[in-house]
Amino acid sequence: MISGDATGAPPRAPGKGRYNSFRIIGGASLGALFEWYDFYVYGALASVLGHVFFPPIDESFAFFASLAAFGAGFAVRPFGALVFGWLGDFIGRKYAFLLTILVMGSSTALVGLLPTYEQIGLAAPILLIILRLAQGLALGGEYGGAAIFVAEHAPANRRGLHTSWIQTTATLGFGLSLIVVLICRASLSPAEFLEWGWRLPFIASILLLGLSVYIRVRLHESPLFTELKARGQTSKQPITDSLLRWRNLRWMLLALFGATAGQAVIWYAGQFYVLFFLQSTLKVPHDTATLLVAAGLLLGTPFVVLFGYLSDLIGRKPIMIAGCLIAAVSLIPVFKGLTLATNPALVRASQAAPISVSGSDCSVMLWRSEATICDLVRAQLSRGGIPYEWETSPGQPLSVKIAGQGIPVDETLLGLTMALRTAGYPERADPAQINFPLAIGLLTVLMTFVAMVYGPIAAFLVELFPTRVRFTSLSLPYHLGNGWFGGMLPVIAFGMVLETGNIYAGLWYPIIVAAASAIIGFFFLNETYNRNLMRVTHPVGNALSPASSSDT
Repeated sequence: MISGDATGAPPRAPGKGRYNSFRIIGGASLGALFEWYDFYVYGALASVLGHVFFPPIDESFAFFASLAAFGAGFAVRPFGALVFGWLGDFIGRKYAFLLTILVMGSSTALVGLLPTYEQIGLAAPILLIILRLAQGLALGGEYGGAAIFVAEHAPANRRGLHTSWIQTTATLGFGLSLIVVLICRASLSPAEFLEWGWRLPFIASILLLGLSVYIRVRLHESPLFTELKARGQTSKQPITDSLLRWRNLRWMLLALFGATAGQAVIWYAGQFYVLFFLQSTLKVPHDTATLLVAAGLLLGTPFVVLFGYLSDLIGRKPIMIAGCLIAAVSLIPVFKGLTLATNPALVRASQAAPISVSGSDCSVMLWRSEATICDLVRAQLSRGGIPYEWETSPGQPLSVKIAGQGIPVDETLLGLTMALRTAGYPERADPAQINFPLAIGLLTVLMTFVAMVYGPIAAFLVELFPTRVRFTSLSLPYHLGNGWFGGMLPVIAFGMVLETGNIYAGLWYPIIVAAASAIIGFFFLNETYNRNLMRVTHPVGNALSPASSSDT
């Protein structure tokens, strides 16, 4: 029988529990925070990087290409989960997430040293994408390593609370990246920042890398993994045992579709996509939008720990499912409220003078070469964040109406621009009209949705899988959910907005995924918060019952 208490908590040295908990949680969390900073500083500078590294074909093309490169980092996260998951289950948790910080930190620093498109041509975006892929691979191992490391040290009745601190690192890392970028922008002129100042947040990761490596080298291996290895019960083929054993694969699939997919789209809608929405759609000044989102993150992050703590009392499943359902019915109203709070002139104009566009042979093109007039009209409206109703009319000429009145347009689009200004459509949001308390309040509401699904999920995933394949089995569904369902949200949502002309159309993607995840999770996932953590197989029967002898 494996040592430890009846619930799988590791033995602790007398008088050292509090000190060890602080050191373990702090060390794992701080390293994870810096790694998330490295990953998201790219997103905070997506518009600038599009200008610097991609061909100057068109502003929309450069921005979309930059988002696609950002998405490439998410696309490879599941492959990183397999690589580092195998390493974590076969060699050890500590060494896996020590290696991830080295790969992530060095890749981020190199982005800050890359030559631009103007200097080396197409080699610039190619090298940028390669580094983004390296970042994605590293992040594929980071989360699982940190969450498992903390959970396998934590008391059984505090796993939700302890792992919730790991959950705050993604938000805090994102917030730190916004703050660093904001400081750099404020310290330099716009021309200096565009020329060389954007490099500073990337190069700063060298200092964070050194501190993270120092912290993680001093941590000890997980006691559960150490004991499992001493007994010779570690998996010799973690990937095979995770993916080719139906009993385990079934739970991985349920974890993906019933938990992590919904959690992911809510996280990215409530933190990342909302920043794009404020800056690119509502045309809120960059620094103002950054400060608003940073304030919402600051006020909302404590709720991550709160819901992690509550999950130790009432369970992980009800909190996560409630978060998915509440977010699904609330996202569009909250985003409409943000529009009213930050760009009320746009709301007034769209209500008083709605726009409709119809025609044939027309699609939103991301570059101007060989574009029709219809393409140019729709592209200009989309770039301006101006909502309109689109209708395909086969065989009919282009028709643009504002408040029911036809607007003559040509390739210069001057007539359309003048008509938009006459109808009251603003070129950008007026900072003087922004309702800051309302905007920050709504952003905090979004963070509360995030906290409900994100606070308990680390403990839930750790408890769902047996010790011998926990790293691989946890990491893959988490990074499929967050890397593919969540990470591609900005690109998918942006494309849906371009296609429909409805600035809220992109929100239907997270709404549908979150609702589906809640339904699947409710009917097919069991509660986990009373499970024995130290086991080598899945429990048989009731998920709440203590592990049987076969489990240990």
